[in-house]
Amino acid sequence: MVISSKLLDDGERVLVGTRTHVKALLLPALVLVVVAGLAGFLSTLPSGERAGTWRLVIWVVALLVVLWRSVLPFLRWLSTTYVFTDRRLITRTGLLTRTGHDIQLNRISDITYEKGLLDRALGCGTLVISDASEMGIRLPDIPRVEQTQLAVSRQLYRSSRPHDDA
Repeated sequence: MVISSKLLDDGERVLVGTRTHVKALLLPALVLVVVAGLAGFLSTLPSGERAGTWRLVIWVVALLVVLWRSVLPFLRWLSTTYVFTDRRLITRTGLLTRTGHDIQLNRISDITYEKGLLDRALGCGTLVISDASEMGIRLPDIPRVEQTQLAVSRQLYRSSRPHDDA
């Protein structure tokens, strides 16, 4: 489950719970492979009495680059969640400092999606949510964005209809 049940109100149910598409990790994975290969190659070049020192410098620099450009983006991806319930949108993000944002569904005026060529090939897209404020909320790289938009639109429609008392 993407969100703890302790964060849900009584009777609230999850419609869609997700994090960004794994597409967000393609560049960090490429960086990891390239840096490891480059560090391996460069560590074969030094010779002489200072070769050990140069190899150590090469691998420390490679480790720092991998931590910065591969591990950190992975941890950000892992710690970011988007949950649509039958009452609200819940976003949570952050490694050391968590940031949360909740929007009641009845405040959402429009929900659309955008898909570029790569998004279409990978089955993801950007969800654009308009609420009462002038700024919209953009949730990038949402997996199965069309199904998510449809599920939330259905819930918005159900919520806006007057309930039958009969």
